[in-house]
Amino acid sequence: MISSKSNQRIKRIHKLLNKGKSRREERCFVVEGIKVVREALRQGLAEEIYVSEEFQVEDGIPVTDTISASVFREISDTVTPQGVMAVVRMPEYDSEDIFLRDRCRLLCLEGVRDPGNVGTMIRTAEAAGMDAVLLSADCADVFQPKVVRSTMGAILRVPCLIADMLSGMRSSGGAGCDISDHTGKHEKVGDVRGSDFPEVMEALQAKGFTLYAAHLQGAVDYREPSYEGRIGILIGNEAKGLSDEVTALSDVRVKIPMQGEVESLNAAVSAALLMYETI
Repeated sequence: MISSKSNQRIKRIHKLLNKGKSRREERCFVVEGIKVVREALRQGLAEEIYVSEEFQVEDGIPVTDTISASVFREISDTVTPQGVMAVVRMPEYDSEDIFLRDRCRLLCLEGVRDPGNVGTMIRTAEAAGMDAVLLSADCADVFQPKVVRSTMGAILRVPCLIADMLSGMRSSGGAGCDISDHTGKHEKVGDVRGSDFPEVMEALQAKGFTLYAAHLQGAVDYREPSYEGRIGILIGNEAKGLSDEVTALSDVRVKIPMQGEVESLNAAVSAALLMYETI
């Protein structure tokens, strides 16, 4: 049993929970709770599984080691720990398969900083059948504990692609370029010319994507478009909304009608309404 916080395994878990750099370097993150741990096992992504000494181990859960109750409570990111956590590899996806589908629906997030919002959007994206979530580099880290917890396991199933990791290198023939997801795995797809969010949006348009920007000055009711083919739903920062540059790139600005004196909706609520409208 591990009973010391200075144990190397405990130190590793602590780094993965608290340092994005460690997560990126190891390509791993931590999940807590029996349901998410079971899902990680089902997908073959669980590297190590730890339980509290108070946890009743279930059949089929290959425990790496047991941690004393006091140490487990200290390293757990939850107020009431469920007594089981796992170190999990980041999922890998075939980016080419996603972007080149005849009908592809993307949720594109620019500068969404609140971890709860990002996690809720990823969870809702799965429920609405979206193909992937594409995030600007300044969004909340999708593998930080608060985001992971908010996704309720969807983080293991929904492709989350970081715009800053889309390579700007063109192929020699000019017909395409390399593209990578959050795992750093590169795939060839389309005409992605740069690594920042606006240029990635332009690249999607070049591949036939229509971009719908949720905007307070939108001219079109969000229920009017047909949302056919390849589409991207653009949601901006909670306080500032979408940047002027990205807004200008969008093909259609859509608005969600509101009554009373409400000025805007929560970003995750807006995203949910738009995603379900595309079904």
